[in-house]
Amino acid sequence: MHHILVAQNVSKSYGDFKALSNVSLEIPENKIYGLLGPNGAGKTTFIRIINQIIYPDTGQLIFDGKPLAPEHIATIGYLPEERGLYKSMKVGEQALYLAQLKGLSRTEAKKRLKDWFERFEIGEWWDKKIQELSKGMAQKIQFIVTVLHKPKLLIFDEPFSGFDPINANIIKDEILRLKEEGTSIIFSTHRMESVEELCEYIALIHKSEKILDGKLSEIKNAYKNNVFNVLLQTEEPKNGLLKDSLEKFNILSSSADEGNWSISIQLPSTDTKGVLAELSKYGNVSKFEEVIPSANDIFIKTVNGKEHHG
Repeated sequence: MHHILVAQNVSKSYGDFKALSNVSLEIPENKIYGLLGPNGAGKTTFIRIINQIIYPDTGQLIFDGKPLAPEHIATIGYLPEERGLYKSMKVGEQALYLAQLKGLSRTEAKKRLKDWFERFEIGEWWDKKIQELSKGMAQKIQFIVTVLHKPKLLIFDEPFSGFDPINANIIKDEILRLKEEGTSIIFSTHRMESVEELCEYIALIHKSEKILDGKLSEIKNAYKNNVFNVLLQTEEPKNGLLKDSLEKFNILSSSADEGNWSISIQLPSTDTKGVLAELSKYGNVSKFEEVIPSANDIFIKTVNGKEHHG
């Protein structure tokens, strides 16, 4: 697999404060890579190093097979969480100015901006000043300017901040479309539902160190713990034989409603046949599905585990 970006033992300190400690990551090409971690973990420092706003104390970054260098800035797009548009400039004038800073000619920039403004149905905003726009409207302009020069690598830091659900969905669809067109994307967020929807790979940074990384589906499988959700339809009285039978297993929760038992059960092994056979004695098992941990479950468990173990 080709990697658009490889970080090798990257460290960065500010005086006595260690912002990043020997972080090594491999960002696959043409994938969406979630960069996760609590506030202050080191995510923003890492993003700033990629953008060459700051430089690492030790370690190196390889961009598209070559050591990261100033000329790579033209092939990277960065949408920071703290947006930075000039409030008194007109939207179109500012978008053209920022596009030209990215190396586009005025003619090409105008053509691409026209396409994006039509796509977002915001053509009438061209002559408005930024200060006349809502936060969400300004976000759309910043998003367009970030992606306009068709960078190889896009870095989104909390891209849905300030958007209502409808516009957040529009931006999500655009991110997926850009990925389909071949763009590699680093996606930094606290919103775990967005991670579930968008990211194929993730890295979790905590207190300046990488504590987890890899393919999200493989990480989820590694964190499974033999918990199953069961729905059993039975006429068995609530305090009858079924309850005695269930005590053989680790019942995490159970509830009964007019003959429908909803049970969360943890098995001692992956052998489910015996459990199914036992439950089937009492009625119809209409659901028996393994619980796959969510990105949020993994995030909390990993961070808390790290806290408790120092």
